[in-house]
Amino acid sequence: MKNLIVVLGILFFTSGCRSIPFSGNVVIDWVDFIKWEDEEYNGIYTAILADESFIGEKIGVVQFMVADNVTYSNYKIKNGDAAFHEKGTELFRVKGMDDMIAVKSPLATKGYQVYYSTEETGYSWNFQDMPKDKVNRIEIYEAYTSEGKKLISDVSSFEKVKGFLQLLESSEVNSNFQPNTAKGDPIIFEMVFYTDEPIAYKYDMQYDGETYYWHPWDTSILSDEIKRYIIQPN
Repeated sequence: MKNLIVVLGILFFTSGCRSIPFSGNVVIDWVDFIKWEDEEYNGIYTAILADESFIGEKIGVVQFMVADNVTYSNYKIKNGDAAFHEKGTELFRVKGMDDMIAVKSPLATKGYQVYYSTEETGYSWNFQDMPKDKVNRIEIYEAYTSEGKKLISDVSSFEKVKGFLQLLESSEVNSNFQPNTAKGDPIIFEMVFYTDEPIAYKYDMQYDGETYYWHPWDTSILSDEIKRYIIQPN
């Protein structure tokens, strides 16, 4: 953004953004939102569209991207505004989920980012919210490879799904853990958990060359048994 300023330690909140005023200019840290039909939708980072077949009708297009274009904190977001999507980006309903919309994105694992209505529901896609007894398939991707995201494991048998979930649930919280970066950044994996619903749950796991860990809430250390699902995909 232009007119960057020194970040101060006081945050001022407006709908859809966090801004820091200084001498008439602001640096705005936008929440990933879309405003549509008088409702604000926020991006979900721990969930993805389970399959493209769940894309419903097109409801419209983004009219204005506020990031990099709005530099005053009293801006009132309006219908058609989006934080990070360009004007003309198509918006779709999600079949069976009246409180969600989807946006096509090359960065999303299944090709679409999903957004939930903050007017209709609270955020319910943390690991503790996931209906683990309904998970019937798990995909594991290695992120940030030379080929983009690379599928390295597709777990579909009941016993393997159950075993993988048990490893996650038995991970040990260690808030003070610091990854070993002596040989470079940790490898990042993306775990996708499918039920019969249109939305799948998604969480990251990392490996620093010695330890597998993830962040269900606090940083938690995983057993080395997790390697069975990464090195030998079924």
